[in-house]
Amino acid sequence: MSQELPPQVQNQLMQLQQLQQQAQMIGSQKTQMTIELKEIDMALNELEKVEEETTIYRNIGGILVKSRKDDVVKELSEKKETLEVRIKTLERQEERIKKRFDELQEKIKEFFGPPRAQ
Repeated sequence: MSQELPPQVQNQLMQLQQLQQQAQMIGSQKTQMTIELKEIDMALNELEKVEEETTIYRNIGGILVKSRKDDVVKELSEKKETLEVRIKTLERQEERIKKRFDELQEKIKEFFGPPRAQ
């Protein structure tokens, strides 16, 4: 009953595994970026509450540097925008991988066909 799979099916199974690994990596990256985006949103919300002349410190390479509020807001806003674009890109990649995964899965199912009666 140990039947050898054709090379084409073996290749498709390997591709399926690779797609699954890629999807996991992309999901992990997206999660990390989403967390970072939420932190930036929280920081921007807090900065809205403080007066313009309030002393603000920014963490740079393990040290705190005194900064102007508008400079910090500008920097965080730019970083937020970049993260939003990257997250959208990852979402599109996820969609493409899922589509390809589903297509391969169907091809493999077709190979095995309906279950045989015994």
